[in-house]
Amino acid sequence: MNDHTGPSASPATAHERRDESRQDRQPAAAKLHLNRDHALRLLREMLRIRRFEERCAELYTEEKIRGFLHLYIGEEAIAVGVMQCLTAEDAVVTTYREHGHALARGLPMTSLMAEMYGKQEGCSRGRGGSMHLFDLARRFYGGSAIVAGLLPLAVGLALADKLQGRNRVTACFFGEGAAAEGEFHESLNLAALWQLPVLFVCENNLYAMGTALERSQSETHIHRKAQSYQIAAETLDGMDVLAVEIAARQAVAAIRAGEGPRFLECQTYRFRAHSMFDAQLYRDKAEVEAWKKKGPLLRFGHWLEEAGLLDVAGRAQMEAEIEAELAAAVAFAEAGTWESVADLLKDVYTGEP
Repeated sequence: MNDHTGPSASPATAHERRDESRQDRQPAAAKLHLNRDHALRLLREMLRIRRFEERCAELYTEEKIRGFLHLYIGEEAIAVGVMQCLTAEDAVVTTYREHGHALARGLPMTSLMAEMYGKQEGCSRGRGGSMHLFDLARRFYGGSAIVAGLLPLAVGLALADKLQGRNRVTACFFGEGAAAEGEFHESLNLAALWQLPVLFVCENNLYAMGTALERSQSETHIHRKAQSYQIAAETLDGMDVLAVEIAARQAVAAIRAGEGPRFLECQTYRFRAHSMFDAQLYRDKAEVEAWKKKGPLLRFGHWLEEAGLLDVAGRAQMEAEIEAELAAAVAFAEAGTWESVADLLKDVYTGEP
């Protein structure tokens, strides 16, 4: 049941209707000569994210994973598409819905699953859990639990790179709900004022927790907010991995050329609840099912089959390989160790407690 009231159509329905022609297009890949290996890598990475998160949801119900769990299911094309355009020297800053970004960035599935379990073999030594994944070697500066709190961090990283003359890019992923926060506006203003090498990636999934976009913001085209700060910005189909990659490559190239920050509003949709505690009473089931038909795995997978780049046997083999990787990750986490009670204050205080 939808809890939206008022004389107009429900916010999500209106937004979906406004973008219907764009969302139902063939994937951008259909208009390109796409290398088969690269195309299959894109599908594999999205599948790895989807299967990892599905298993995490199962483990959560088994109480193997505790605390909060925010799934990225439905939004995989954004993380995968953008990561194709970054180098190992670039930085990535994300929100608490960051499992997909971490996997796409190259963090081992074993260390991620161990972190989900809270084991000290995890990427954050078991102290971060689902919401705070971190890997310094891969310049993955973790999930931030504070809405919009990561934007000033991204600006700071980019400022440091510019001052030290390093040709790096900082990619900053956040939801549209962040646009209602002061840090969003302060960060965009400084990035534009100082011409910093930041790629702002807004993952607009229409709902900030349980609040529809039209009910919280008068300007629902988030990229226009960036344009008001003189930042080159565009909106694109966040369910099409090739559309994301194409836009990100153009944006990153401009940033590296010293043209200042860029802003991508990727219109997408999360298929699961905001978190495992969310009853989802704020949106209709029919709306969710309609968006699932536009899902990135479904659309890109169908195109690969129609283009003759992937057959049933190839897809089955890919799924089997991912399942084996996932089973190994779960086994690694299960065999992991808990942090010693004697070390609980380690890194909390600089001196003796």
